[in-house]
Amino acid sequence: MIGELILAMFIIIILLILAALSIRVCPEYKRYVKFRLGRYVGVYGPGIVIVIPVIERIVPVDLRISVIDLPAQRALTRDNVEITVDAAVYFRVVKPEDAVIKVQNYRAAVAYLAASTLRDVIGMKDLDTILSKREEVAREIAKIIDEYVQDWGIKITSVVMKDIKLPDTLVRAMAQAAEAERTGRAKVILAEADLKAAERYLEAAKRYSQNSVALLLRQIDALIEIARYKNLVIVVPSTLELTTLAPAILKALQKEQGEGRPEVSS
Repeated sequence: MIGELILAMFIIIILLILAALSIRVCPEYKRYVKFRLGRYVGVYGPGIVIVIPVIERIVPVDLRISVIDLPAQRALTRDNVEITVDAAVYFRVVKPEDAVIKVQNYRAAVAYLAASTLRDVIGMKDLDTILSKREEVAREIAKIIDEYVQDWGIKITSVVMKDIKLPDTLVRAMAQAAEAERTGRAKVILAEADLKAAERYLEAAKRYSQNSVALLLRQIDALIEIARYKNLVIVVPSTLELTTLAPAILKALQKEQGEGRPEVSS
């Protein structure tokens, strides 16, 4: 009796162990690729998946978007400039069975292929194109990689070029060129301003030559502005009348409290 009880308990324990090994729970974001005696059986999940111990084996595959951070890639552009590019590749598995059966390690395969494609595409582009059209170059790289990995059951969602490092000598040369360009633009702007000022001065001279009263008033106004400063000797042109200048200058000086009275001579 005791022996039968022990045997029954032993059988129950064995069944529980087999049940624990046989029942697997597959989450929503994964799929299980099942093999029976080495042969592909199918893709299972999500939910409960029954696996026969020893006879069957499962390989879990994550269906979420994954990212591979590529190591810095040194490449030579079409115009013979060596640059270093940091990039990342985003992808997801669309056919778990192909990702398991057709490629040994799909993450490593995608990483190596992306690095090689990145260097090849950069070698076909000029530096100006890479810097100014970074997103277009990244989309081109993603398209080329995606064509290769379709047979592996993988979809490339995007490629991001995080950073592009240039040689120090080239950075200094570009900075000098940019500074020279800014200096040239500033000189052009100043020259245009001088031209406009000269045109205004010429127009003013023509009007003053046609109206002596306006010229006289302008001279008086200039002297009033000069009279605001202390301890100045104002030399009045002989063409101006002191009787006309004196009241105007005196009125300007009265506005400045505490200032000295300028000396006027002709």
